[in-house]
Amino acid sequence: MLNINVLIVDDELGIRHGLSQFFKKEGFIVYTAEDKASMEAVVKEFHIDIILLDLRLKNGQNGLDALAWIRSADSDIPVIVITGYGSIDSAVQAIKLGAVDYILKPLENHTILELVKKNLEVKNLRKTNAFLRNELLSNVYTHQIITINSGLKSLIQRIDAIKNTTAPILLTGESGTGKEVMARYAHFTSNRKDGPFVSINCAAISETLLLSELFGHEKGAFTGAVERHLGKFELADKGTLFLDEIGDMSPSVQAKLLRVLEENAFERVGGTKRISVDIRLVAATNKNLQELIQKGEFRSDLYYRIAVMEIHLPPLRERRDDIPTLIDHFVSQFSTKYHKQIRAVSPAIVEYWKHYEWPGNIRELQNAVNQAVLLCPGDVLDETVIPVINRILPDSGKDQMSHGTSSADPIDISQYPTLDSLQSAVLAYYEKKKILYTLEENNYNRSKTAQALGITRKTLLAKIRQYNL
Repeated sequence: MLNINVLIVDDELGIRHGLSQFFKKEGFIVYTAEDKASMEAVVKEFHIDIILLDLRLKNGQNGLDALAWIRSADSDIPVIVITGYGSIDSAVQAIKLGAVDYILKPLENHTILELVKKNLEVKNLRKTNAFLRNELLSNVYTHQIITINSGLKSLIQRIDAIKNTTAPILLTGESGTGKEVMARYAHFTSNRKDGPFVSINCAAISETLLLSELFGHEKGAFTGAVERHLGKFELADKGTLFLDEIGDMSPSVQAKLLRVLEENAFERVGGTKRISVDIRLVAATNKNLQELIQKGEFRSDLYYRIAVMEIHLPPLRERRDDIPTLIDHFVSQFSTKYHKQIRAVSPAIVEYWKHYEWPGNIRELQNAVNQAVLLCPGDVLDETVIPVINRILPDSGKDQMSHGTSSADPIDISQYPTLDSLQSAVLAYYEKKKILYTLEENNYNRSKTAQALGITRKTLLAKIRQYNL
């Protein structure tokens, strides 16, 4: 074992010496103590990975007192209690105080070595799990809401008022306004933050598959069901279930969803066992559900069930005061991602971006800043990033910033020395533009977009990654 520090706390010199020699041979760094005071001194001075603690220490001291001190000083250190004076009561007390295991003397060296290795592995897994959770929260499950807008702040206050209840939330607004980020905010800042956050896009899956994804299925429920599958409701137990694009859900699935929400229980597809769950439901849509209700395409009873708290997120053009703040946030984010040192953004670009309509909302702004940072040759985002500026800025501003490049030309031909390189650039430009346009037309439903473009979904996903859409 490399650089693993073990502390042996025992009143018997022979035990301390024997265990010390054994663990040193196994590659551990070993510290010893005979009483609570010397143990505390070692823990305060050195980083200790695991402790072997006798329940009876020097001068009649109680090892349980030492254990209690360890848990208060550093609760991450696993403690294995060893003693020749075992009893049920002392074992129960030790486990209650946080000991990871309890064994009796005489000790088998290899047995205690395996026990130490097992608990060190569990400790490392917990540390890795905490790291991965933080990475997910920072990079995948982003729930930080960047705003100085008073209107949006008032919406956040409404979320804060009910986030610790089980009241369903309905988030409405155009595509790209941050509905999923708001859903994650409601979860990760609530009393359910340690539970799962499970999301599903109701528009991206066929009706039959959606039932299986929501409620799960039993083995043999249908052709291809070779094993039991847990649905999103079951996976979200004790957490939050986010149903995105609920306005695209078929009437038959709506009926089943309503029944589950009314009864807080369901059966897997092909099953008969009733499964109860404890979830907070957050739904989102970019459609007008009231209009769908009038057309008979959405159930009014389901609407009233999911819209206990309805929050409408404004488009970016209605919160222009947030644009400079969002630009700074995305510049910092993508500078870190691409290992660039962008120290400033040209005031001219900020001003033009503030006056652009942003039909794709925050998602479109994020994409524009992403490209600008990626293409920026220096440490300041300015008018030299012409391809991005020409695509994003209002027509009235392009001529002023193009430095001789026609505002009608999407590509600066001076950057391409050969016809082949220019042809590739032109093809990539219009292919990307067409994909982005079709994605927006289909509310970013990738399956529908791929079908409209006449390509497979796999090909579409590859191009989305290629063009960083």
